[in-house]
Amino acid sequence: MNLKSLCVYCGSSPGLRASYIEAAEAFGRLIASEHITLIYGGGNVGLMGALADSALQAGGEVIGVIPERLVAKSIAHNGLTKLYCVESMHERKLKMAELADAFIALPGGVGTIEEIFEVFTWTQLGFHSKPCAFLNVEQYYEPLFQFLDHMAEQRFLKKEHLASLIRGDDPCDLLIQLRNYTPAIIDKWIDRKPTKSPLPFAN
Repeated sequence: MNLKSLCVYCGSSPGLRASYIEAAEAFGRLIASEHITLIYGGGNVGLMGALADSALQAGGEVIGVIPERLVAKSIAHNGLTKLYCVESMHERKLKMAELADAFIALPGGVGTIEEIFEVFTWTQLGFHSKPCAFLNVEQYYEPLFQFLDHMAEQRFLKKEHLASLIRGDDPCDLLIQLRNYTPAIIDKWIDRKPTKSPLPFAN
């Protein structure tokens, strides 16, 4: 695919380790050097701010999308190429999804997880065919990957869909995988009816 814009979800906090900030800054520079427009949440704090600042300093184009409520808290980045101010989080996520060719999560909290999994769910439902990825800085997402594997084993997630979720710790390799992405064209629903099996307490 022709990767012109990339939506990056990441923490509005810096996290515990300095390596999280360093990874966000390096990724911002990489995106700029690849002439990819950065789409992100529009904040000037935490990993979000570090990501945007590094991309801008490297000459990249950065577009932010932020709810008006957060603008009122003075965390909106004022130096972006373009900043969209929207009314709600729902509008924010939709706008970011419309602007981006692909999605990637750097370390972050529940908001980051919620955002990347929403767009990943849309791929399962066939609402779009854009790739989704995780940059696994310092193995941050390893416990989450283990849970996703468990989810697939328990037949709540198709293994083909899970395989389409790109994961890795090398930013350059992730960009290559995003460009070479082929969506999993497969029905989301595994079983129309539950599998009949004895209950653990049955005689």
